[in-house]
Amino acid sequence: MSDPLIGFRQYWYKNDLTKLEGMDVHMMPVPSSYNDITTQTNIRDHVGLVWYDRTFFVPQSWVNKKRVILRFSSVSYAAQVWLNGKLAVNHEIGHLPFQKDVTALLNFGASNRVTVACDNTLLQDTVPQGTVYEAKTDLGNKLVQSYTFDFFNYAGIHRPVVLYTTPLHYIDDITVYTDVSGTTGLVYYNVIYTKSDDVTCVVTLFDKHGTKVAGAESYGQDALKVPDAKLWWPYLMHKDPGYLYTLQVELHNTEKEVLDVYRQPIGIRTISWTNTSLLINNHPIYFHGFGRHEDADIRGKGLDLPTIIRDHNLMKWIRGNAYRTSHYPYADEIMDVADQLGIMIIDECPSVDTDAFSLRLLEKHKDSLTELYKRDKNRPSVIMWSIANEPRTQSKAAGQYFEEVAKHIKSLDRTRPVTIAIARGVNEDQSGFHLDVISFNRYNAWYQNPGRLDMITEKIVEEATAWHTKYNKPVLVSEYGADTMPGLHIYPEYIWSEEYQVTLLSNHFKAFDRLREQGWFIGEFVWNFADFKTAQTYTRVGGNKKGLFTRDRQPKAGAHHVRKRYSLLAKELYNVSLPSDFQHYLTPASIHHDEL
Repeated sequence: MSDPLIGFRQYWYKNDLTKLEGMDVHMMPVPSSYNDITTQTNIRDHVGLVWYDRTFFVPQSWVNKKRVILRFSSVSYAAQVWLNGKLAVNHEIGHLPFQKDVTALLNFGASNRVTVACDNTLLQDTVPQGTVYEAKTDLGNKLVQSYTFDFFNYAGIHRPVVLYTTPLHYIDDITVYTDVSGTTGLVYYNVIYTKSDDVTCVVTLFDKHGTKVAGAESYGQDALKVPDAKLWWPYLMHKDPGYLYTLQVELHNTEKEVLDVYRQPIGIRTISWTNTSLLINNHPIYFHGFGRHEDADIRGKGLDLPTIIRDHNLMKWIRGNAYRTSHYPYADEIMDVADQLGIMIIDECPSVDTDAFSLRLLEKHKDSLTELYKRDKNRPSVIMWSIANEPRTQSKAAGQYFEEVAKHIKSLDRTRPVTIAIARGVNEDQSGFHLDVISFNRYNAWYQNPGRLDMITEKIVEEATAWHTKYNKPVLVSEYGADTMPGLHIYPEYIWSEEYQVTLLSNHFKAFDRLREQGWFIGEFVWNFADFKTAQTYTRVGGNKKGLFTRDRQPKAGAHHVRKRYSLLAKELYNVSLPSDFQHYLTPASIHHDEL
């Protein structure tokens, strides 16, 4: 489009988009990324605004009795929303929900139209950052988006859009904190609701069978005691992982009528940490997991329920117990599954490759963490906050910047540790002073010393040790791996082959086992769970191929190899039985780490 602001000048938000003359209008499913839906290059690579609209009906019965809320689970990145031609809400950060009370803007008993202007432009003061420049092409000058992060800049309305109602007296927010005293679970809650002299808050806790185990009537803040509480445990650490209670919050009037109700799944568990360990329910944990992406063919980052379930089934098959939401918050539906299965989450905000630090960016970075905290604060699966991925942390300005960012998230939540996935070297990093756990990304025998499989183990041991020596904090490896073309077999091992990935993994495993003996090394996250799309570059063949699984979720040789590793770790750490098909991998006499 030669005039990117034409929609504002011509007041598109006041009209049905399908009736615009001379405009290219496409049917577009929601949720989805718009980039790969059509057959047009200019849509795949579009930079700037796109417009959506939809009509819907609101019943007359809602008038004067309810509040009506319009909720977007995620629009990437910036969104302006109009309802019936009137501005309803603006939101800038992608991957996080936003909503607005639109009661006053609706036509009850009639048709309504919602219009969304979505802008995928990334600049130096957006989260994440990017730059835009004008380039001369064979078809004239065009805007080109440039960014340094290594995943495709998918855009659109990525997650569900819903219209929901509340009563006029309603529950606005619930915050839950849990603790354990002996065998008694403690559930501290704070309910924000519309205050009134004739409204009380009634809280009831149910177990997973629907049996009441505790309850209280208060004005919104109290604690419940749960005798013989069943704790939320990570996958593989307990025979019943991911145990969830339901905290039911009701507002009652003086006649004991229920005015509003909300049911919040919760897990009773504790998190604590020292300079050497991270503990769940006072038991040290060891992460064996993955970095991931919300990414699938055609739909891009659009919510995809079958893929979500497939991914978590594969995680259980491979016996991973954790993943990072690299490099942005994932969908509510993904987080729900993690809560239920007991998969531990390092919850990452959308800050990627930050390299220009400003006060304006700092405020937006803080806003992203505030929104992330508000959404995920009650999730038992969220074990740690990650406040950035691979920022340029070598400068004094970076140290000051991340000191402020870390202070901000800790002001919101003191119950979880804070980390950054650091890419800079240990001697130059300035961010680790402000973190609770040191996570570092390192690609030995790939980006560093490619082809040298004999330059992995000692380097990982030495660097991890240096991180702990410098900061005296727990250390984990948050990324390592190698691009692998499925079906490419070369022996002796050669870069990009499946054999190369397997040996690279093995040589990292040797380092990790040596580090585990030191007592302060707490985890390994292979990059990546599955192949994913990136921007076009000569270093990428159809995208990033570091996945253990292909983009359509089929295993490479590396997936089977990591399954061996993680199964043996689960047996060693938690006395979990080996999978019934483990004989497909090793004979009983050879089940020990040396065979890896």
